[in-house]
Amino acid sequence: MNMGGPAESFTGNLLRHDGSGTDFNPASSAPPMLMRMTGNNWMLMLHGNAIAVSQQQTGPRGHDKTFSVNWFMPMAQRTWGPHQITLRTMLSLEPATITGRYYPELFQQGETAFGKPIVDGQHPHNLFMEIAALYDVKIARHWIAGLYAAPVGDPALGPEAFPHRPSASENPLAPLGHHLEDSTHIAYDVATGEFSWSHQQTGVRVELSGFHGREPDENRWHIEVGPVDSWSARLTAALTRDWVAQYSLGRLHSPEAVHPLEDVLRQTASVSYHHNWPGLFVDATAVWGRNHTVGSTEVANGYLAEGTAHVRTGHILWARIENVDRTTDLLGTAAPFEESVIGRVQAYTGGYGHRLWRWSEGSTELGVQFTGYTTPSSLVALYGEHPLGVAAIFKVQLGREAK
Repeated sequence: MNMGGPAESFTGNLLRHDGSGTDFNPASSAPPMLMRMTGNNWMLMLHGNAIAVSQQQTGPRGHDKTFSVNWFMPMAQRTWGPHQITLRTMLSLEPATITGRYYPELFQQGETAFGKPIVDGQHPHNLFMEIAALYDVKIARHWIAGLYAAPVGDPALGPEAFPHRPSASENPLAPLGHHLEDSTHIAYDVATGEFSWSHQQTGVRVELSGFHGREPDENRWHIEVGPVDSWSARLTAALTRDWVAQYSLGRLHSPEAVHPLEDVLRQTASVSYHHNWPGLFVDATAVWGRNHTVGSTEVANGYLAEGTAHVRTGHILWARIENVDRTTDLLGTAAPFEESVIGRVQAYTGGYGHRLWRWSEGSTELGVQFTGYTTPSSLVALYGEHPLGVAAIFKVQLGREAK
């Protein structure tokens, strides 16, 4: 097995399919991946990571916990003439490595545990994060058409999901805006059609998806089914080899079990950047996400900026800044039946890691990150004005970044 490398063109980047769903990153990026060509012209690929985290938090609602976040993605890809098929599975053992159905994260909300809304915590991912088949065909010199079908997968809504974003590769905690920006990366009964036009390193892609809108239930070990009752559309543009931008719009039918009568109209926009310098490469992403509860005036917004810098000598630095609306679900059992925004939280994260060991098929890292929060006045009595979080991190990465 060996490593992949940067894509030589927009088309090559599109056909890599190294992220979740039909998302893609700048062509100049090269995600760590193991690759091998078989005798019958199938390209086999594997990438993923496992991160052990010891998290401690201050304030009245702070909690401590040791857990692991992880995912693994085996892929098989074959090309013949203008056609390409990609078979992909994404798996996570988080249902076993995150006890109690969530890990602590101040001000985080979304989904349920033991029948109640998760408050100040992040749910684990499912064992089956994705099971998908992708078919691409070059219909003209500059044009590609594609189909994506997944009993569990990622529709065309939002940026690259946070577990797979290079800019978030070292941060083990979910963004506070996850359920405003990219929470549909595990959805059921997904079908996506797409058309793209490209010229060398630049290109534009239009996608349309149908999927089941309800978020996964608390049984993280199985695959759910449901009607295709939600839709999304996304426009993606590669501005240069280093830049990718997207805007997406989707209507989610009854996404939250605790608010089953609410449909959500979601908008997202994002810009992603990657660049290589001698001895250094940097990934950065800026995201805006917005949920509008259909039939009401209720709107929640989330803003995120994050980046990671890898120094070839083994030093890694990362940061994340968020400004996110929070709702009455944070009030717990005292929350009213209808969800509404009660304040906006700022979160500031900085981290440092160092590569301990590197071998032909991966690496290990040890690091630490700190997060400081600014609490809105409506929640100071519950959280204090400036609670803190610190996490010690040990990471095992499959694959090695290309030089």
